[in-house]
Amino acid sequence: MTLKLFADSACDLPLSFYEENNVELITLQVHIDDQEYQDLQNIQPEQVYEEIRAGKMPKTSQASPQRLQELFTDLAKSGESGLYIAMSSGLSGTYQTAVMVKNQVKEQFPDLDLTIIDSKAVSLGYGMTVMALAERIKNNESKEDIIKFAQSNCDRMEHLFTIEDLEFLAAGGRLSRSSAFFGGLLNIKPLLHIEEGKLVPLEKIRGKKKLLKRMLDLMEERGIDLENQLIGICHGDDEETALVMKKMIEERFGTKSFYIRLIGAIVASHAGPGTLAVFFLKKPRFDIG
Repeated sequence: MTLKLFADSACDLPLSFYEENNVELITLQVHIDDQEYQDLQNIQPEQVYEEIRAGKMPKTSQASPQRLQELFTDLAKSGESGLYIAMSSGLSGTYQTAVMVKNQVKEQFPDLDLTIIDSKAVSLGYGMTVMALAERIKNNESKEDIIKFAQSNCDRMEHLFTIEDLEFLAAGGRLSRSSAFFGGLLNIKPLLHIEEGKLVPLEKIRGKKKLLKRMLDLMEERGIDLENQLIGICHGDDEETALVMKKMIEERFGTKSFYIRLIGAIVASHAGPGTLAVFFLKKPRFDIG
């Protein structure tokens, strides 16, 4: 049976990926002034960065329940199986809305075969799982194996990132203002990660060079087989720093495979310019080696 894959635009993959891999795009919205935009459809990340630098503060909203209902109803009518990997429920209400809509559609179409998974991830931490799933679907792996892989991959996906101005996260409610306070003081750079799907400040580090080195230290401490896995690097309109980070990772771990992307419109609206994020698979939770 065919397995249909659904993913949010917040996974920061290009529109071409969805089209070329038959992945159903679920768009989130960006609001600037009084205008609403559909991510990847009529707004691109570059426009968001321009608006922020012009003093605007974009806002975002979750996927439309009406759109989810249309997609899930079409899936039910097709008789296909579906797998929807959603952006972290700790950062967006889309996962909860999708579960609610699924239950509503199931009342009319009891045979709806749809699995919804909370990725507990965002940006390329989410996107690299979607990429791997699309490849496994192409290889005709069983639905059970694909779902098992998805859950394992989501559990093991590590996010390490720094943000130029934590006020962006505080203003969007993704981080408390008390946590954001230390951001701009004395060239202190915040280092954050994602824990159980939520943004958590990890450390405060003075100076960019020390920060990047500390990110490498944490990669070594938490990662597994860094030489051979795909490492994701996302940047907030700062490709230069992303390439510096790539070189540092290559030199330290011998990593051969990277995927570097500009942070997309949804995440950019909350993180702002100057953000740098690294994504990799960490050791299994119960690994004692």
